[in-house]
Amino acid sequence: MMVVDTISSALSSVRAGRANGRRLRGSGAWGMRFPSFAGIGFHVLLRGEAWLVAAGTPPARLRPGDLVIAPNGAEHGLGHAPTRLDKLPVFPATDLPAPRSADTEFLCGAYRLDHGRLHPILRGLPKTIVVSPDRTHHPELATLVSLLENDVAQVRQGNWVTRSALVDLVLVHALRHWYDAPDATGMTATADPAIAAALDQIHERPQHAWGVEQLAGVAGMSRTSFNRRFTVQVGLPPMTYVTYWRLACAARLLRQTTFGLATIARQVGYSNEFAFATAFSREYGLAPGRFRNHPDPLPR
Repeated sequence: MMVVDTISSALSSVRAGRANGRRLRGSGAWGMRFPSFAGIGFHVLLRGEAWLVAAGTPPARLRPGDLVIAPNGAEHGLGHAPTRLDKLPVFPATDLPAPRSADTEFLCGAYRLDHGRLHPILRGLPKTIVVSPDRTHHPELATLVSLLENDVAQVRQGNWVTRSALVDLVLVHALRHWYDAPDATGMTATADPAIAAALDQIHERPQHAWGVEQLAGVAGMSRTSFNRRFTVQVGLPPMTYVTYWRLACAARLLRQTTFGLATIARQVGYSNEFAFATAFSREYGLAPGRFRNHPDPLPR
């Protein structure tokens, strides 16, 4: 369970980004390539059959109900038949007219980060993941997909709230299904209970004055061994990760609350708003106030 909680915490770091959702349709000899992006996304095959195409792996056949997750925004493609990724046309950023009749239909969702970095644990997951949920024993995912499908179909007040919540929940449940599968690979740091224990404490208490010695004690390791193992498995040294997580939490608070900068600074472990603003600007390329007020495009 700690592994799943660590992934869920990693997902929370993208909530400062934009949640998008849309339906895609294909008919006849169709195909589309999705360029890499900063964020995490998924496709759910609603109807028909399709093939997932990704670099370095054989094409994978998809059936209705299957989910494709791109945990770190890696380039990938979908098509009516297996092919090479570079043979597929790039999917345009703007909406295309839907065909009158379609053989295949997808529901897609994503969190896109305009500023900041994707969580290192998400960067360490496989480039693409295919999940085939058992609807009989786990109907929750099908229910969430249905709710997101309805949300994407209409533009209404509150779309920002519902879209973000539903995209988030689909991702959490899909990754949980994947982790429960016997052939799940690529868990890296989250599979190490010692490192996961330290990550859990950082995630739960970003305001705490963490040090490497204290975190090593949480993991039950010597300082030297912990520092080395954490850096290798997470991809960042422990204190660099603490700073990353504090600022990711701050970014989410800036977007989702009206708390003042001094309050947010205290909640994420900074003694004052000036130290917080300096660190935030260095990581996100924008001052906290500008980040909070930065306009986002309407969800689609």
